[in-house]
Amino acid sequence: MNAKLEQSESNSGLDIVKLSLAVLFVVGGLFGFYYFADQWSTALRAIALIGAFVLAGLVGAGTHSGRALRVFIAESQFELRKVVWPTRDETIRTTGVIIAVVIIISLILGLIDLILKWVVMDWLLTLGH
Repeated sequence: MNAKLEQSESNSGLDIVKLSLAVLFVVGGLFGFYYFADQWSTALRAIALIGAFVLAGLVGAGTHSGRALRVFIAESQFELRKVVWPTRDETIRTTGVIIAVVIIISLILGLIDLILKWVVMDWLLTLGH
C-alpha cells in the first residue's frame, strides 16, 4: 500500500465542465458512428469514433479525476512489478490438485444426491401407501 496521504480534493467547476465535454465527445462520436452509417464508409466512421474517444481522453486527462487515474495506473504498474509469478511446474501441479478436488467434491455431492433421492423417493413416499 502506498504511504501517501489521500487528497480530499474534488473536481472543481472547470473540471466538471471538462468532464461534461469529454462525455459529449464520446456521445457525439457514438451518435455520428451510427447516424452516418449509410453515408460514410465503416473505416471512416471508425476513425472518427476513435478520434472522439481520443479527444475525450485528452480532455478528461486534464481534470483532477484524470490526474488521479494516471497516478493510480502508475502505482498499479509499480505493484505489478512486485508480483512473483508461479513457474510452469507449480502451475501444472496446482491445476492438477484443483481438478482432483473438483472430481472428489463432485463424487461426494453425487453420493449425497443419490442418498437423498433414495430417502425421499423410495422410502418416505412409500410410507403413505
